Amino acid sequence: MLILTRKTNERIMIGDDIEVSVVEIRGDQVKLGIIAPRTVKVHRREVFDAIQEENRAAARGASSDLSGLSGILGQSEDEPSD
Repeated sequence: MLILTRKTNERIMIGDDIEVSVVEIRGDQVKLGIIAPRTVKVHRREVFDAIQEENRAAARGASSDLSGLSGILGQSEDEPSD
């Protein structure tokens, strides 16, 4: 982990196209401004973790939900029957 010290209105660059600036420092809170391309997703860590957990839960549910589809859909007309 890289640790930097910055004051209000000072900035850091991540790569060529992501800029993080310290907007305000008040007590134990720091407000950051982030300029990044629209293709880069920026989330607070707790939101990121929640999204990841929802994705994992959806992936677990999807495999079990799909197993019953063959009975619902039945055989296609092209398939030979037994």
